[in-house]
Parts: sequence; structure tokens; C-alpha cells
Amino acid sequence: EDAMEIEPAIIGVNSRNLKTLEVNPEVFQQLLPRIPKDLVRVAESGIANRSQVIEAERAGANVILVGEALVKAGDPIKSMAALLGRQ
Repeated sequence: EDAMEIEPAIIGVNSRNLKTLEVNPEVFQQLLPRIPKDLVRVAESGIANRSQVIEAERAGANVILVGEALVKAGDPIKSMAALLGRQ
């Protein structure tokens, strides 16, 4: 609600608690549907496999932010293809 006050074009929902670093993917299901569909809705953090990408999409994300999974991947290009379902 606070973010909507500045009339953004994009809103990110971070599933990682930045104090504890714990990831809770349920945050996507709780918050993404509350963001108007005309805005870019980003699912941030905790996405490491294709099923998590699908769940974020189902919750309303039209963009994902992936960092740690690609950094840890032995082959980040192959990993990105798998996340996108292109493998």
C-alpha cells in the first residue's frame, strides 16, 4: 500500500527476510496478487528451480529476479535455460 503512493511502474516483492536471510516463498502468494496488473510485478529472491518460477508466475509475477542460484550454478547459462523451461 505504501509503495502505491508514489505511483510506481514496477514493484518488487522480496521473499527473503533481509534481517534473518530466511526465504519464505509464500510471500509471493500473499503480496503479488495485491499489486495492480498494469504494473510490472517482480518476484525477488529464493528462486532456484523451474517449479519456483512457475509458482511465482501463478502468484502474479511477470518478472523474476535471480541472483544466488546463478552465482552458485556451475553453468549459469544452462541454469537460466532450466529456470525458463527451455532445457
